[in-house]
Amino acid sequence: MTSERLVLFDIDGTLLSTTGHGVEAMMLAYTAVWGRDPRQVAYSMSGKTERRISFELLEKLGFSREEVEPRLSDWFELYPRELEKCIAPETTRVFPGVRELVEAVSNEPNLVLGLLTGNCEAAAKIKLDTAGLNGFQVGAFGEHHEDRADLVPLAIRAAQRTLGRNFSGASIMVIGDTPNDIHCGKASGASTIAVATGRYTADELATHDPDHVFESFAEVDAVLEALRA
Repeated sequence: MTSERLVLFDIDGTLLSTTGHGVEAMMLAYTAVWGRDPRQVAYSMSGKTERRISFELLEKLGFSREEVEPRLSDWFELYPRELEKCIAPETTRVFPGVRELVEAVSNEPNLVLGLLTGNCEAAAKIKLDTAGLNGFQVGAFGEHHEDRADLVPLAIRAAQRTLGRNFSGASIMVIGDTPNDIHCGKASGASTIAVATGRYTADELATHDPDHVFESFAEVDAVLEALRA
């Protein structure tokens, strides 16, 4: 009999791409709240939570943590509103195999479909609704912690609270497209799947020793086999 497993997907670069429109919404919100346009500085958001991104990106514009913290709630309120205006189904790309994989996981009795994402909860919902992806039962979101690894316990508690199920260690699978996703899972003893649909190649992701690496999720049966193992 297959043991139950909590399957936690990243969103951007793993399930879908907003083709730059999500970042555009973030920049508009930063400009509105802090009066400076972050697009002038070089910065990689890859694999980071929006809370961490806010502190690091605004520091590059000369803002201290003490100046950022009090206004983060304003940003987390404004950003989803900007996102709703910026993205659309026709500019949101769902990666190969993702629709089939999400549906298959949601229909497997021993797999719990969840999220572990750097997005805040409101932004995550907007992106998934726009892409037509649904069925996610639990989630951990990027407004709560700077360190992505700290989101795993949040997902565990969400599963306990909403489903009455307990997960730990290898009964959790963290899935993402960056080294940070892999390290996040390993920090909690979770299993990990890396997918090369973001900015990193399969070879680059493999150097961080995930349990499985896929070029994409196009081979749905192979991914499901990894999830059931």
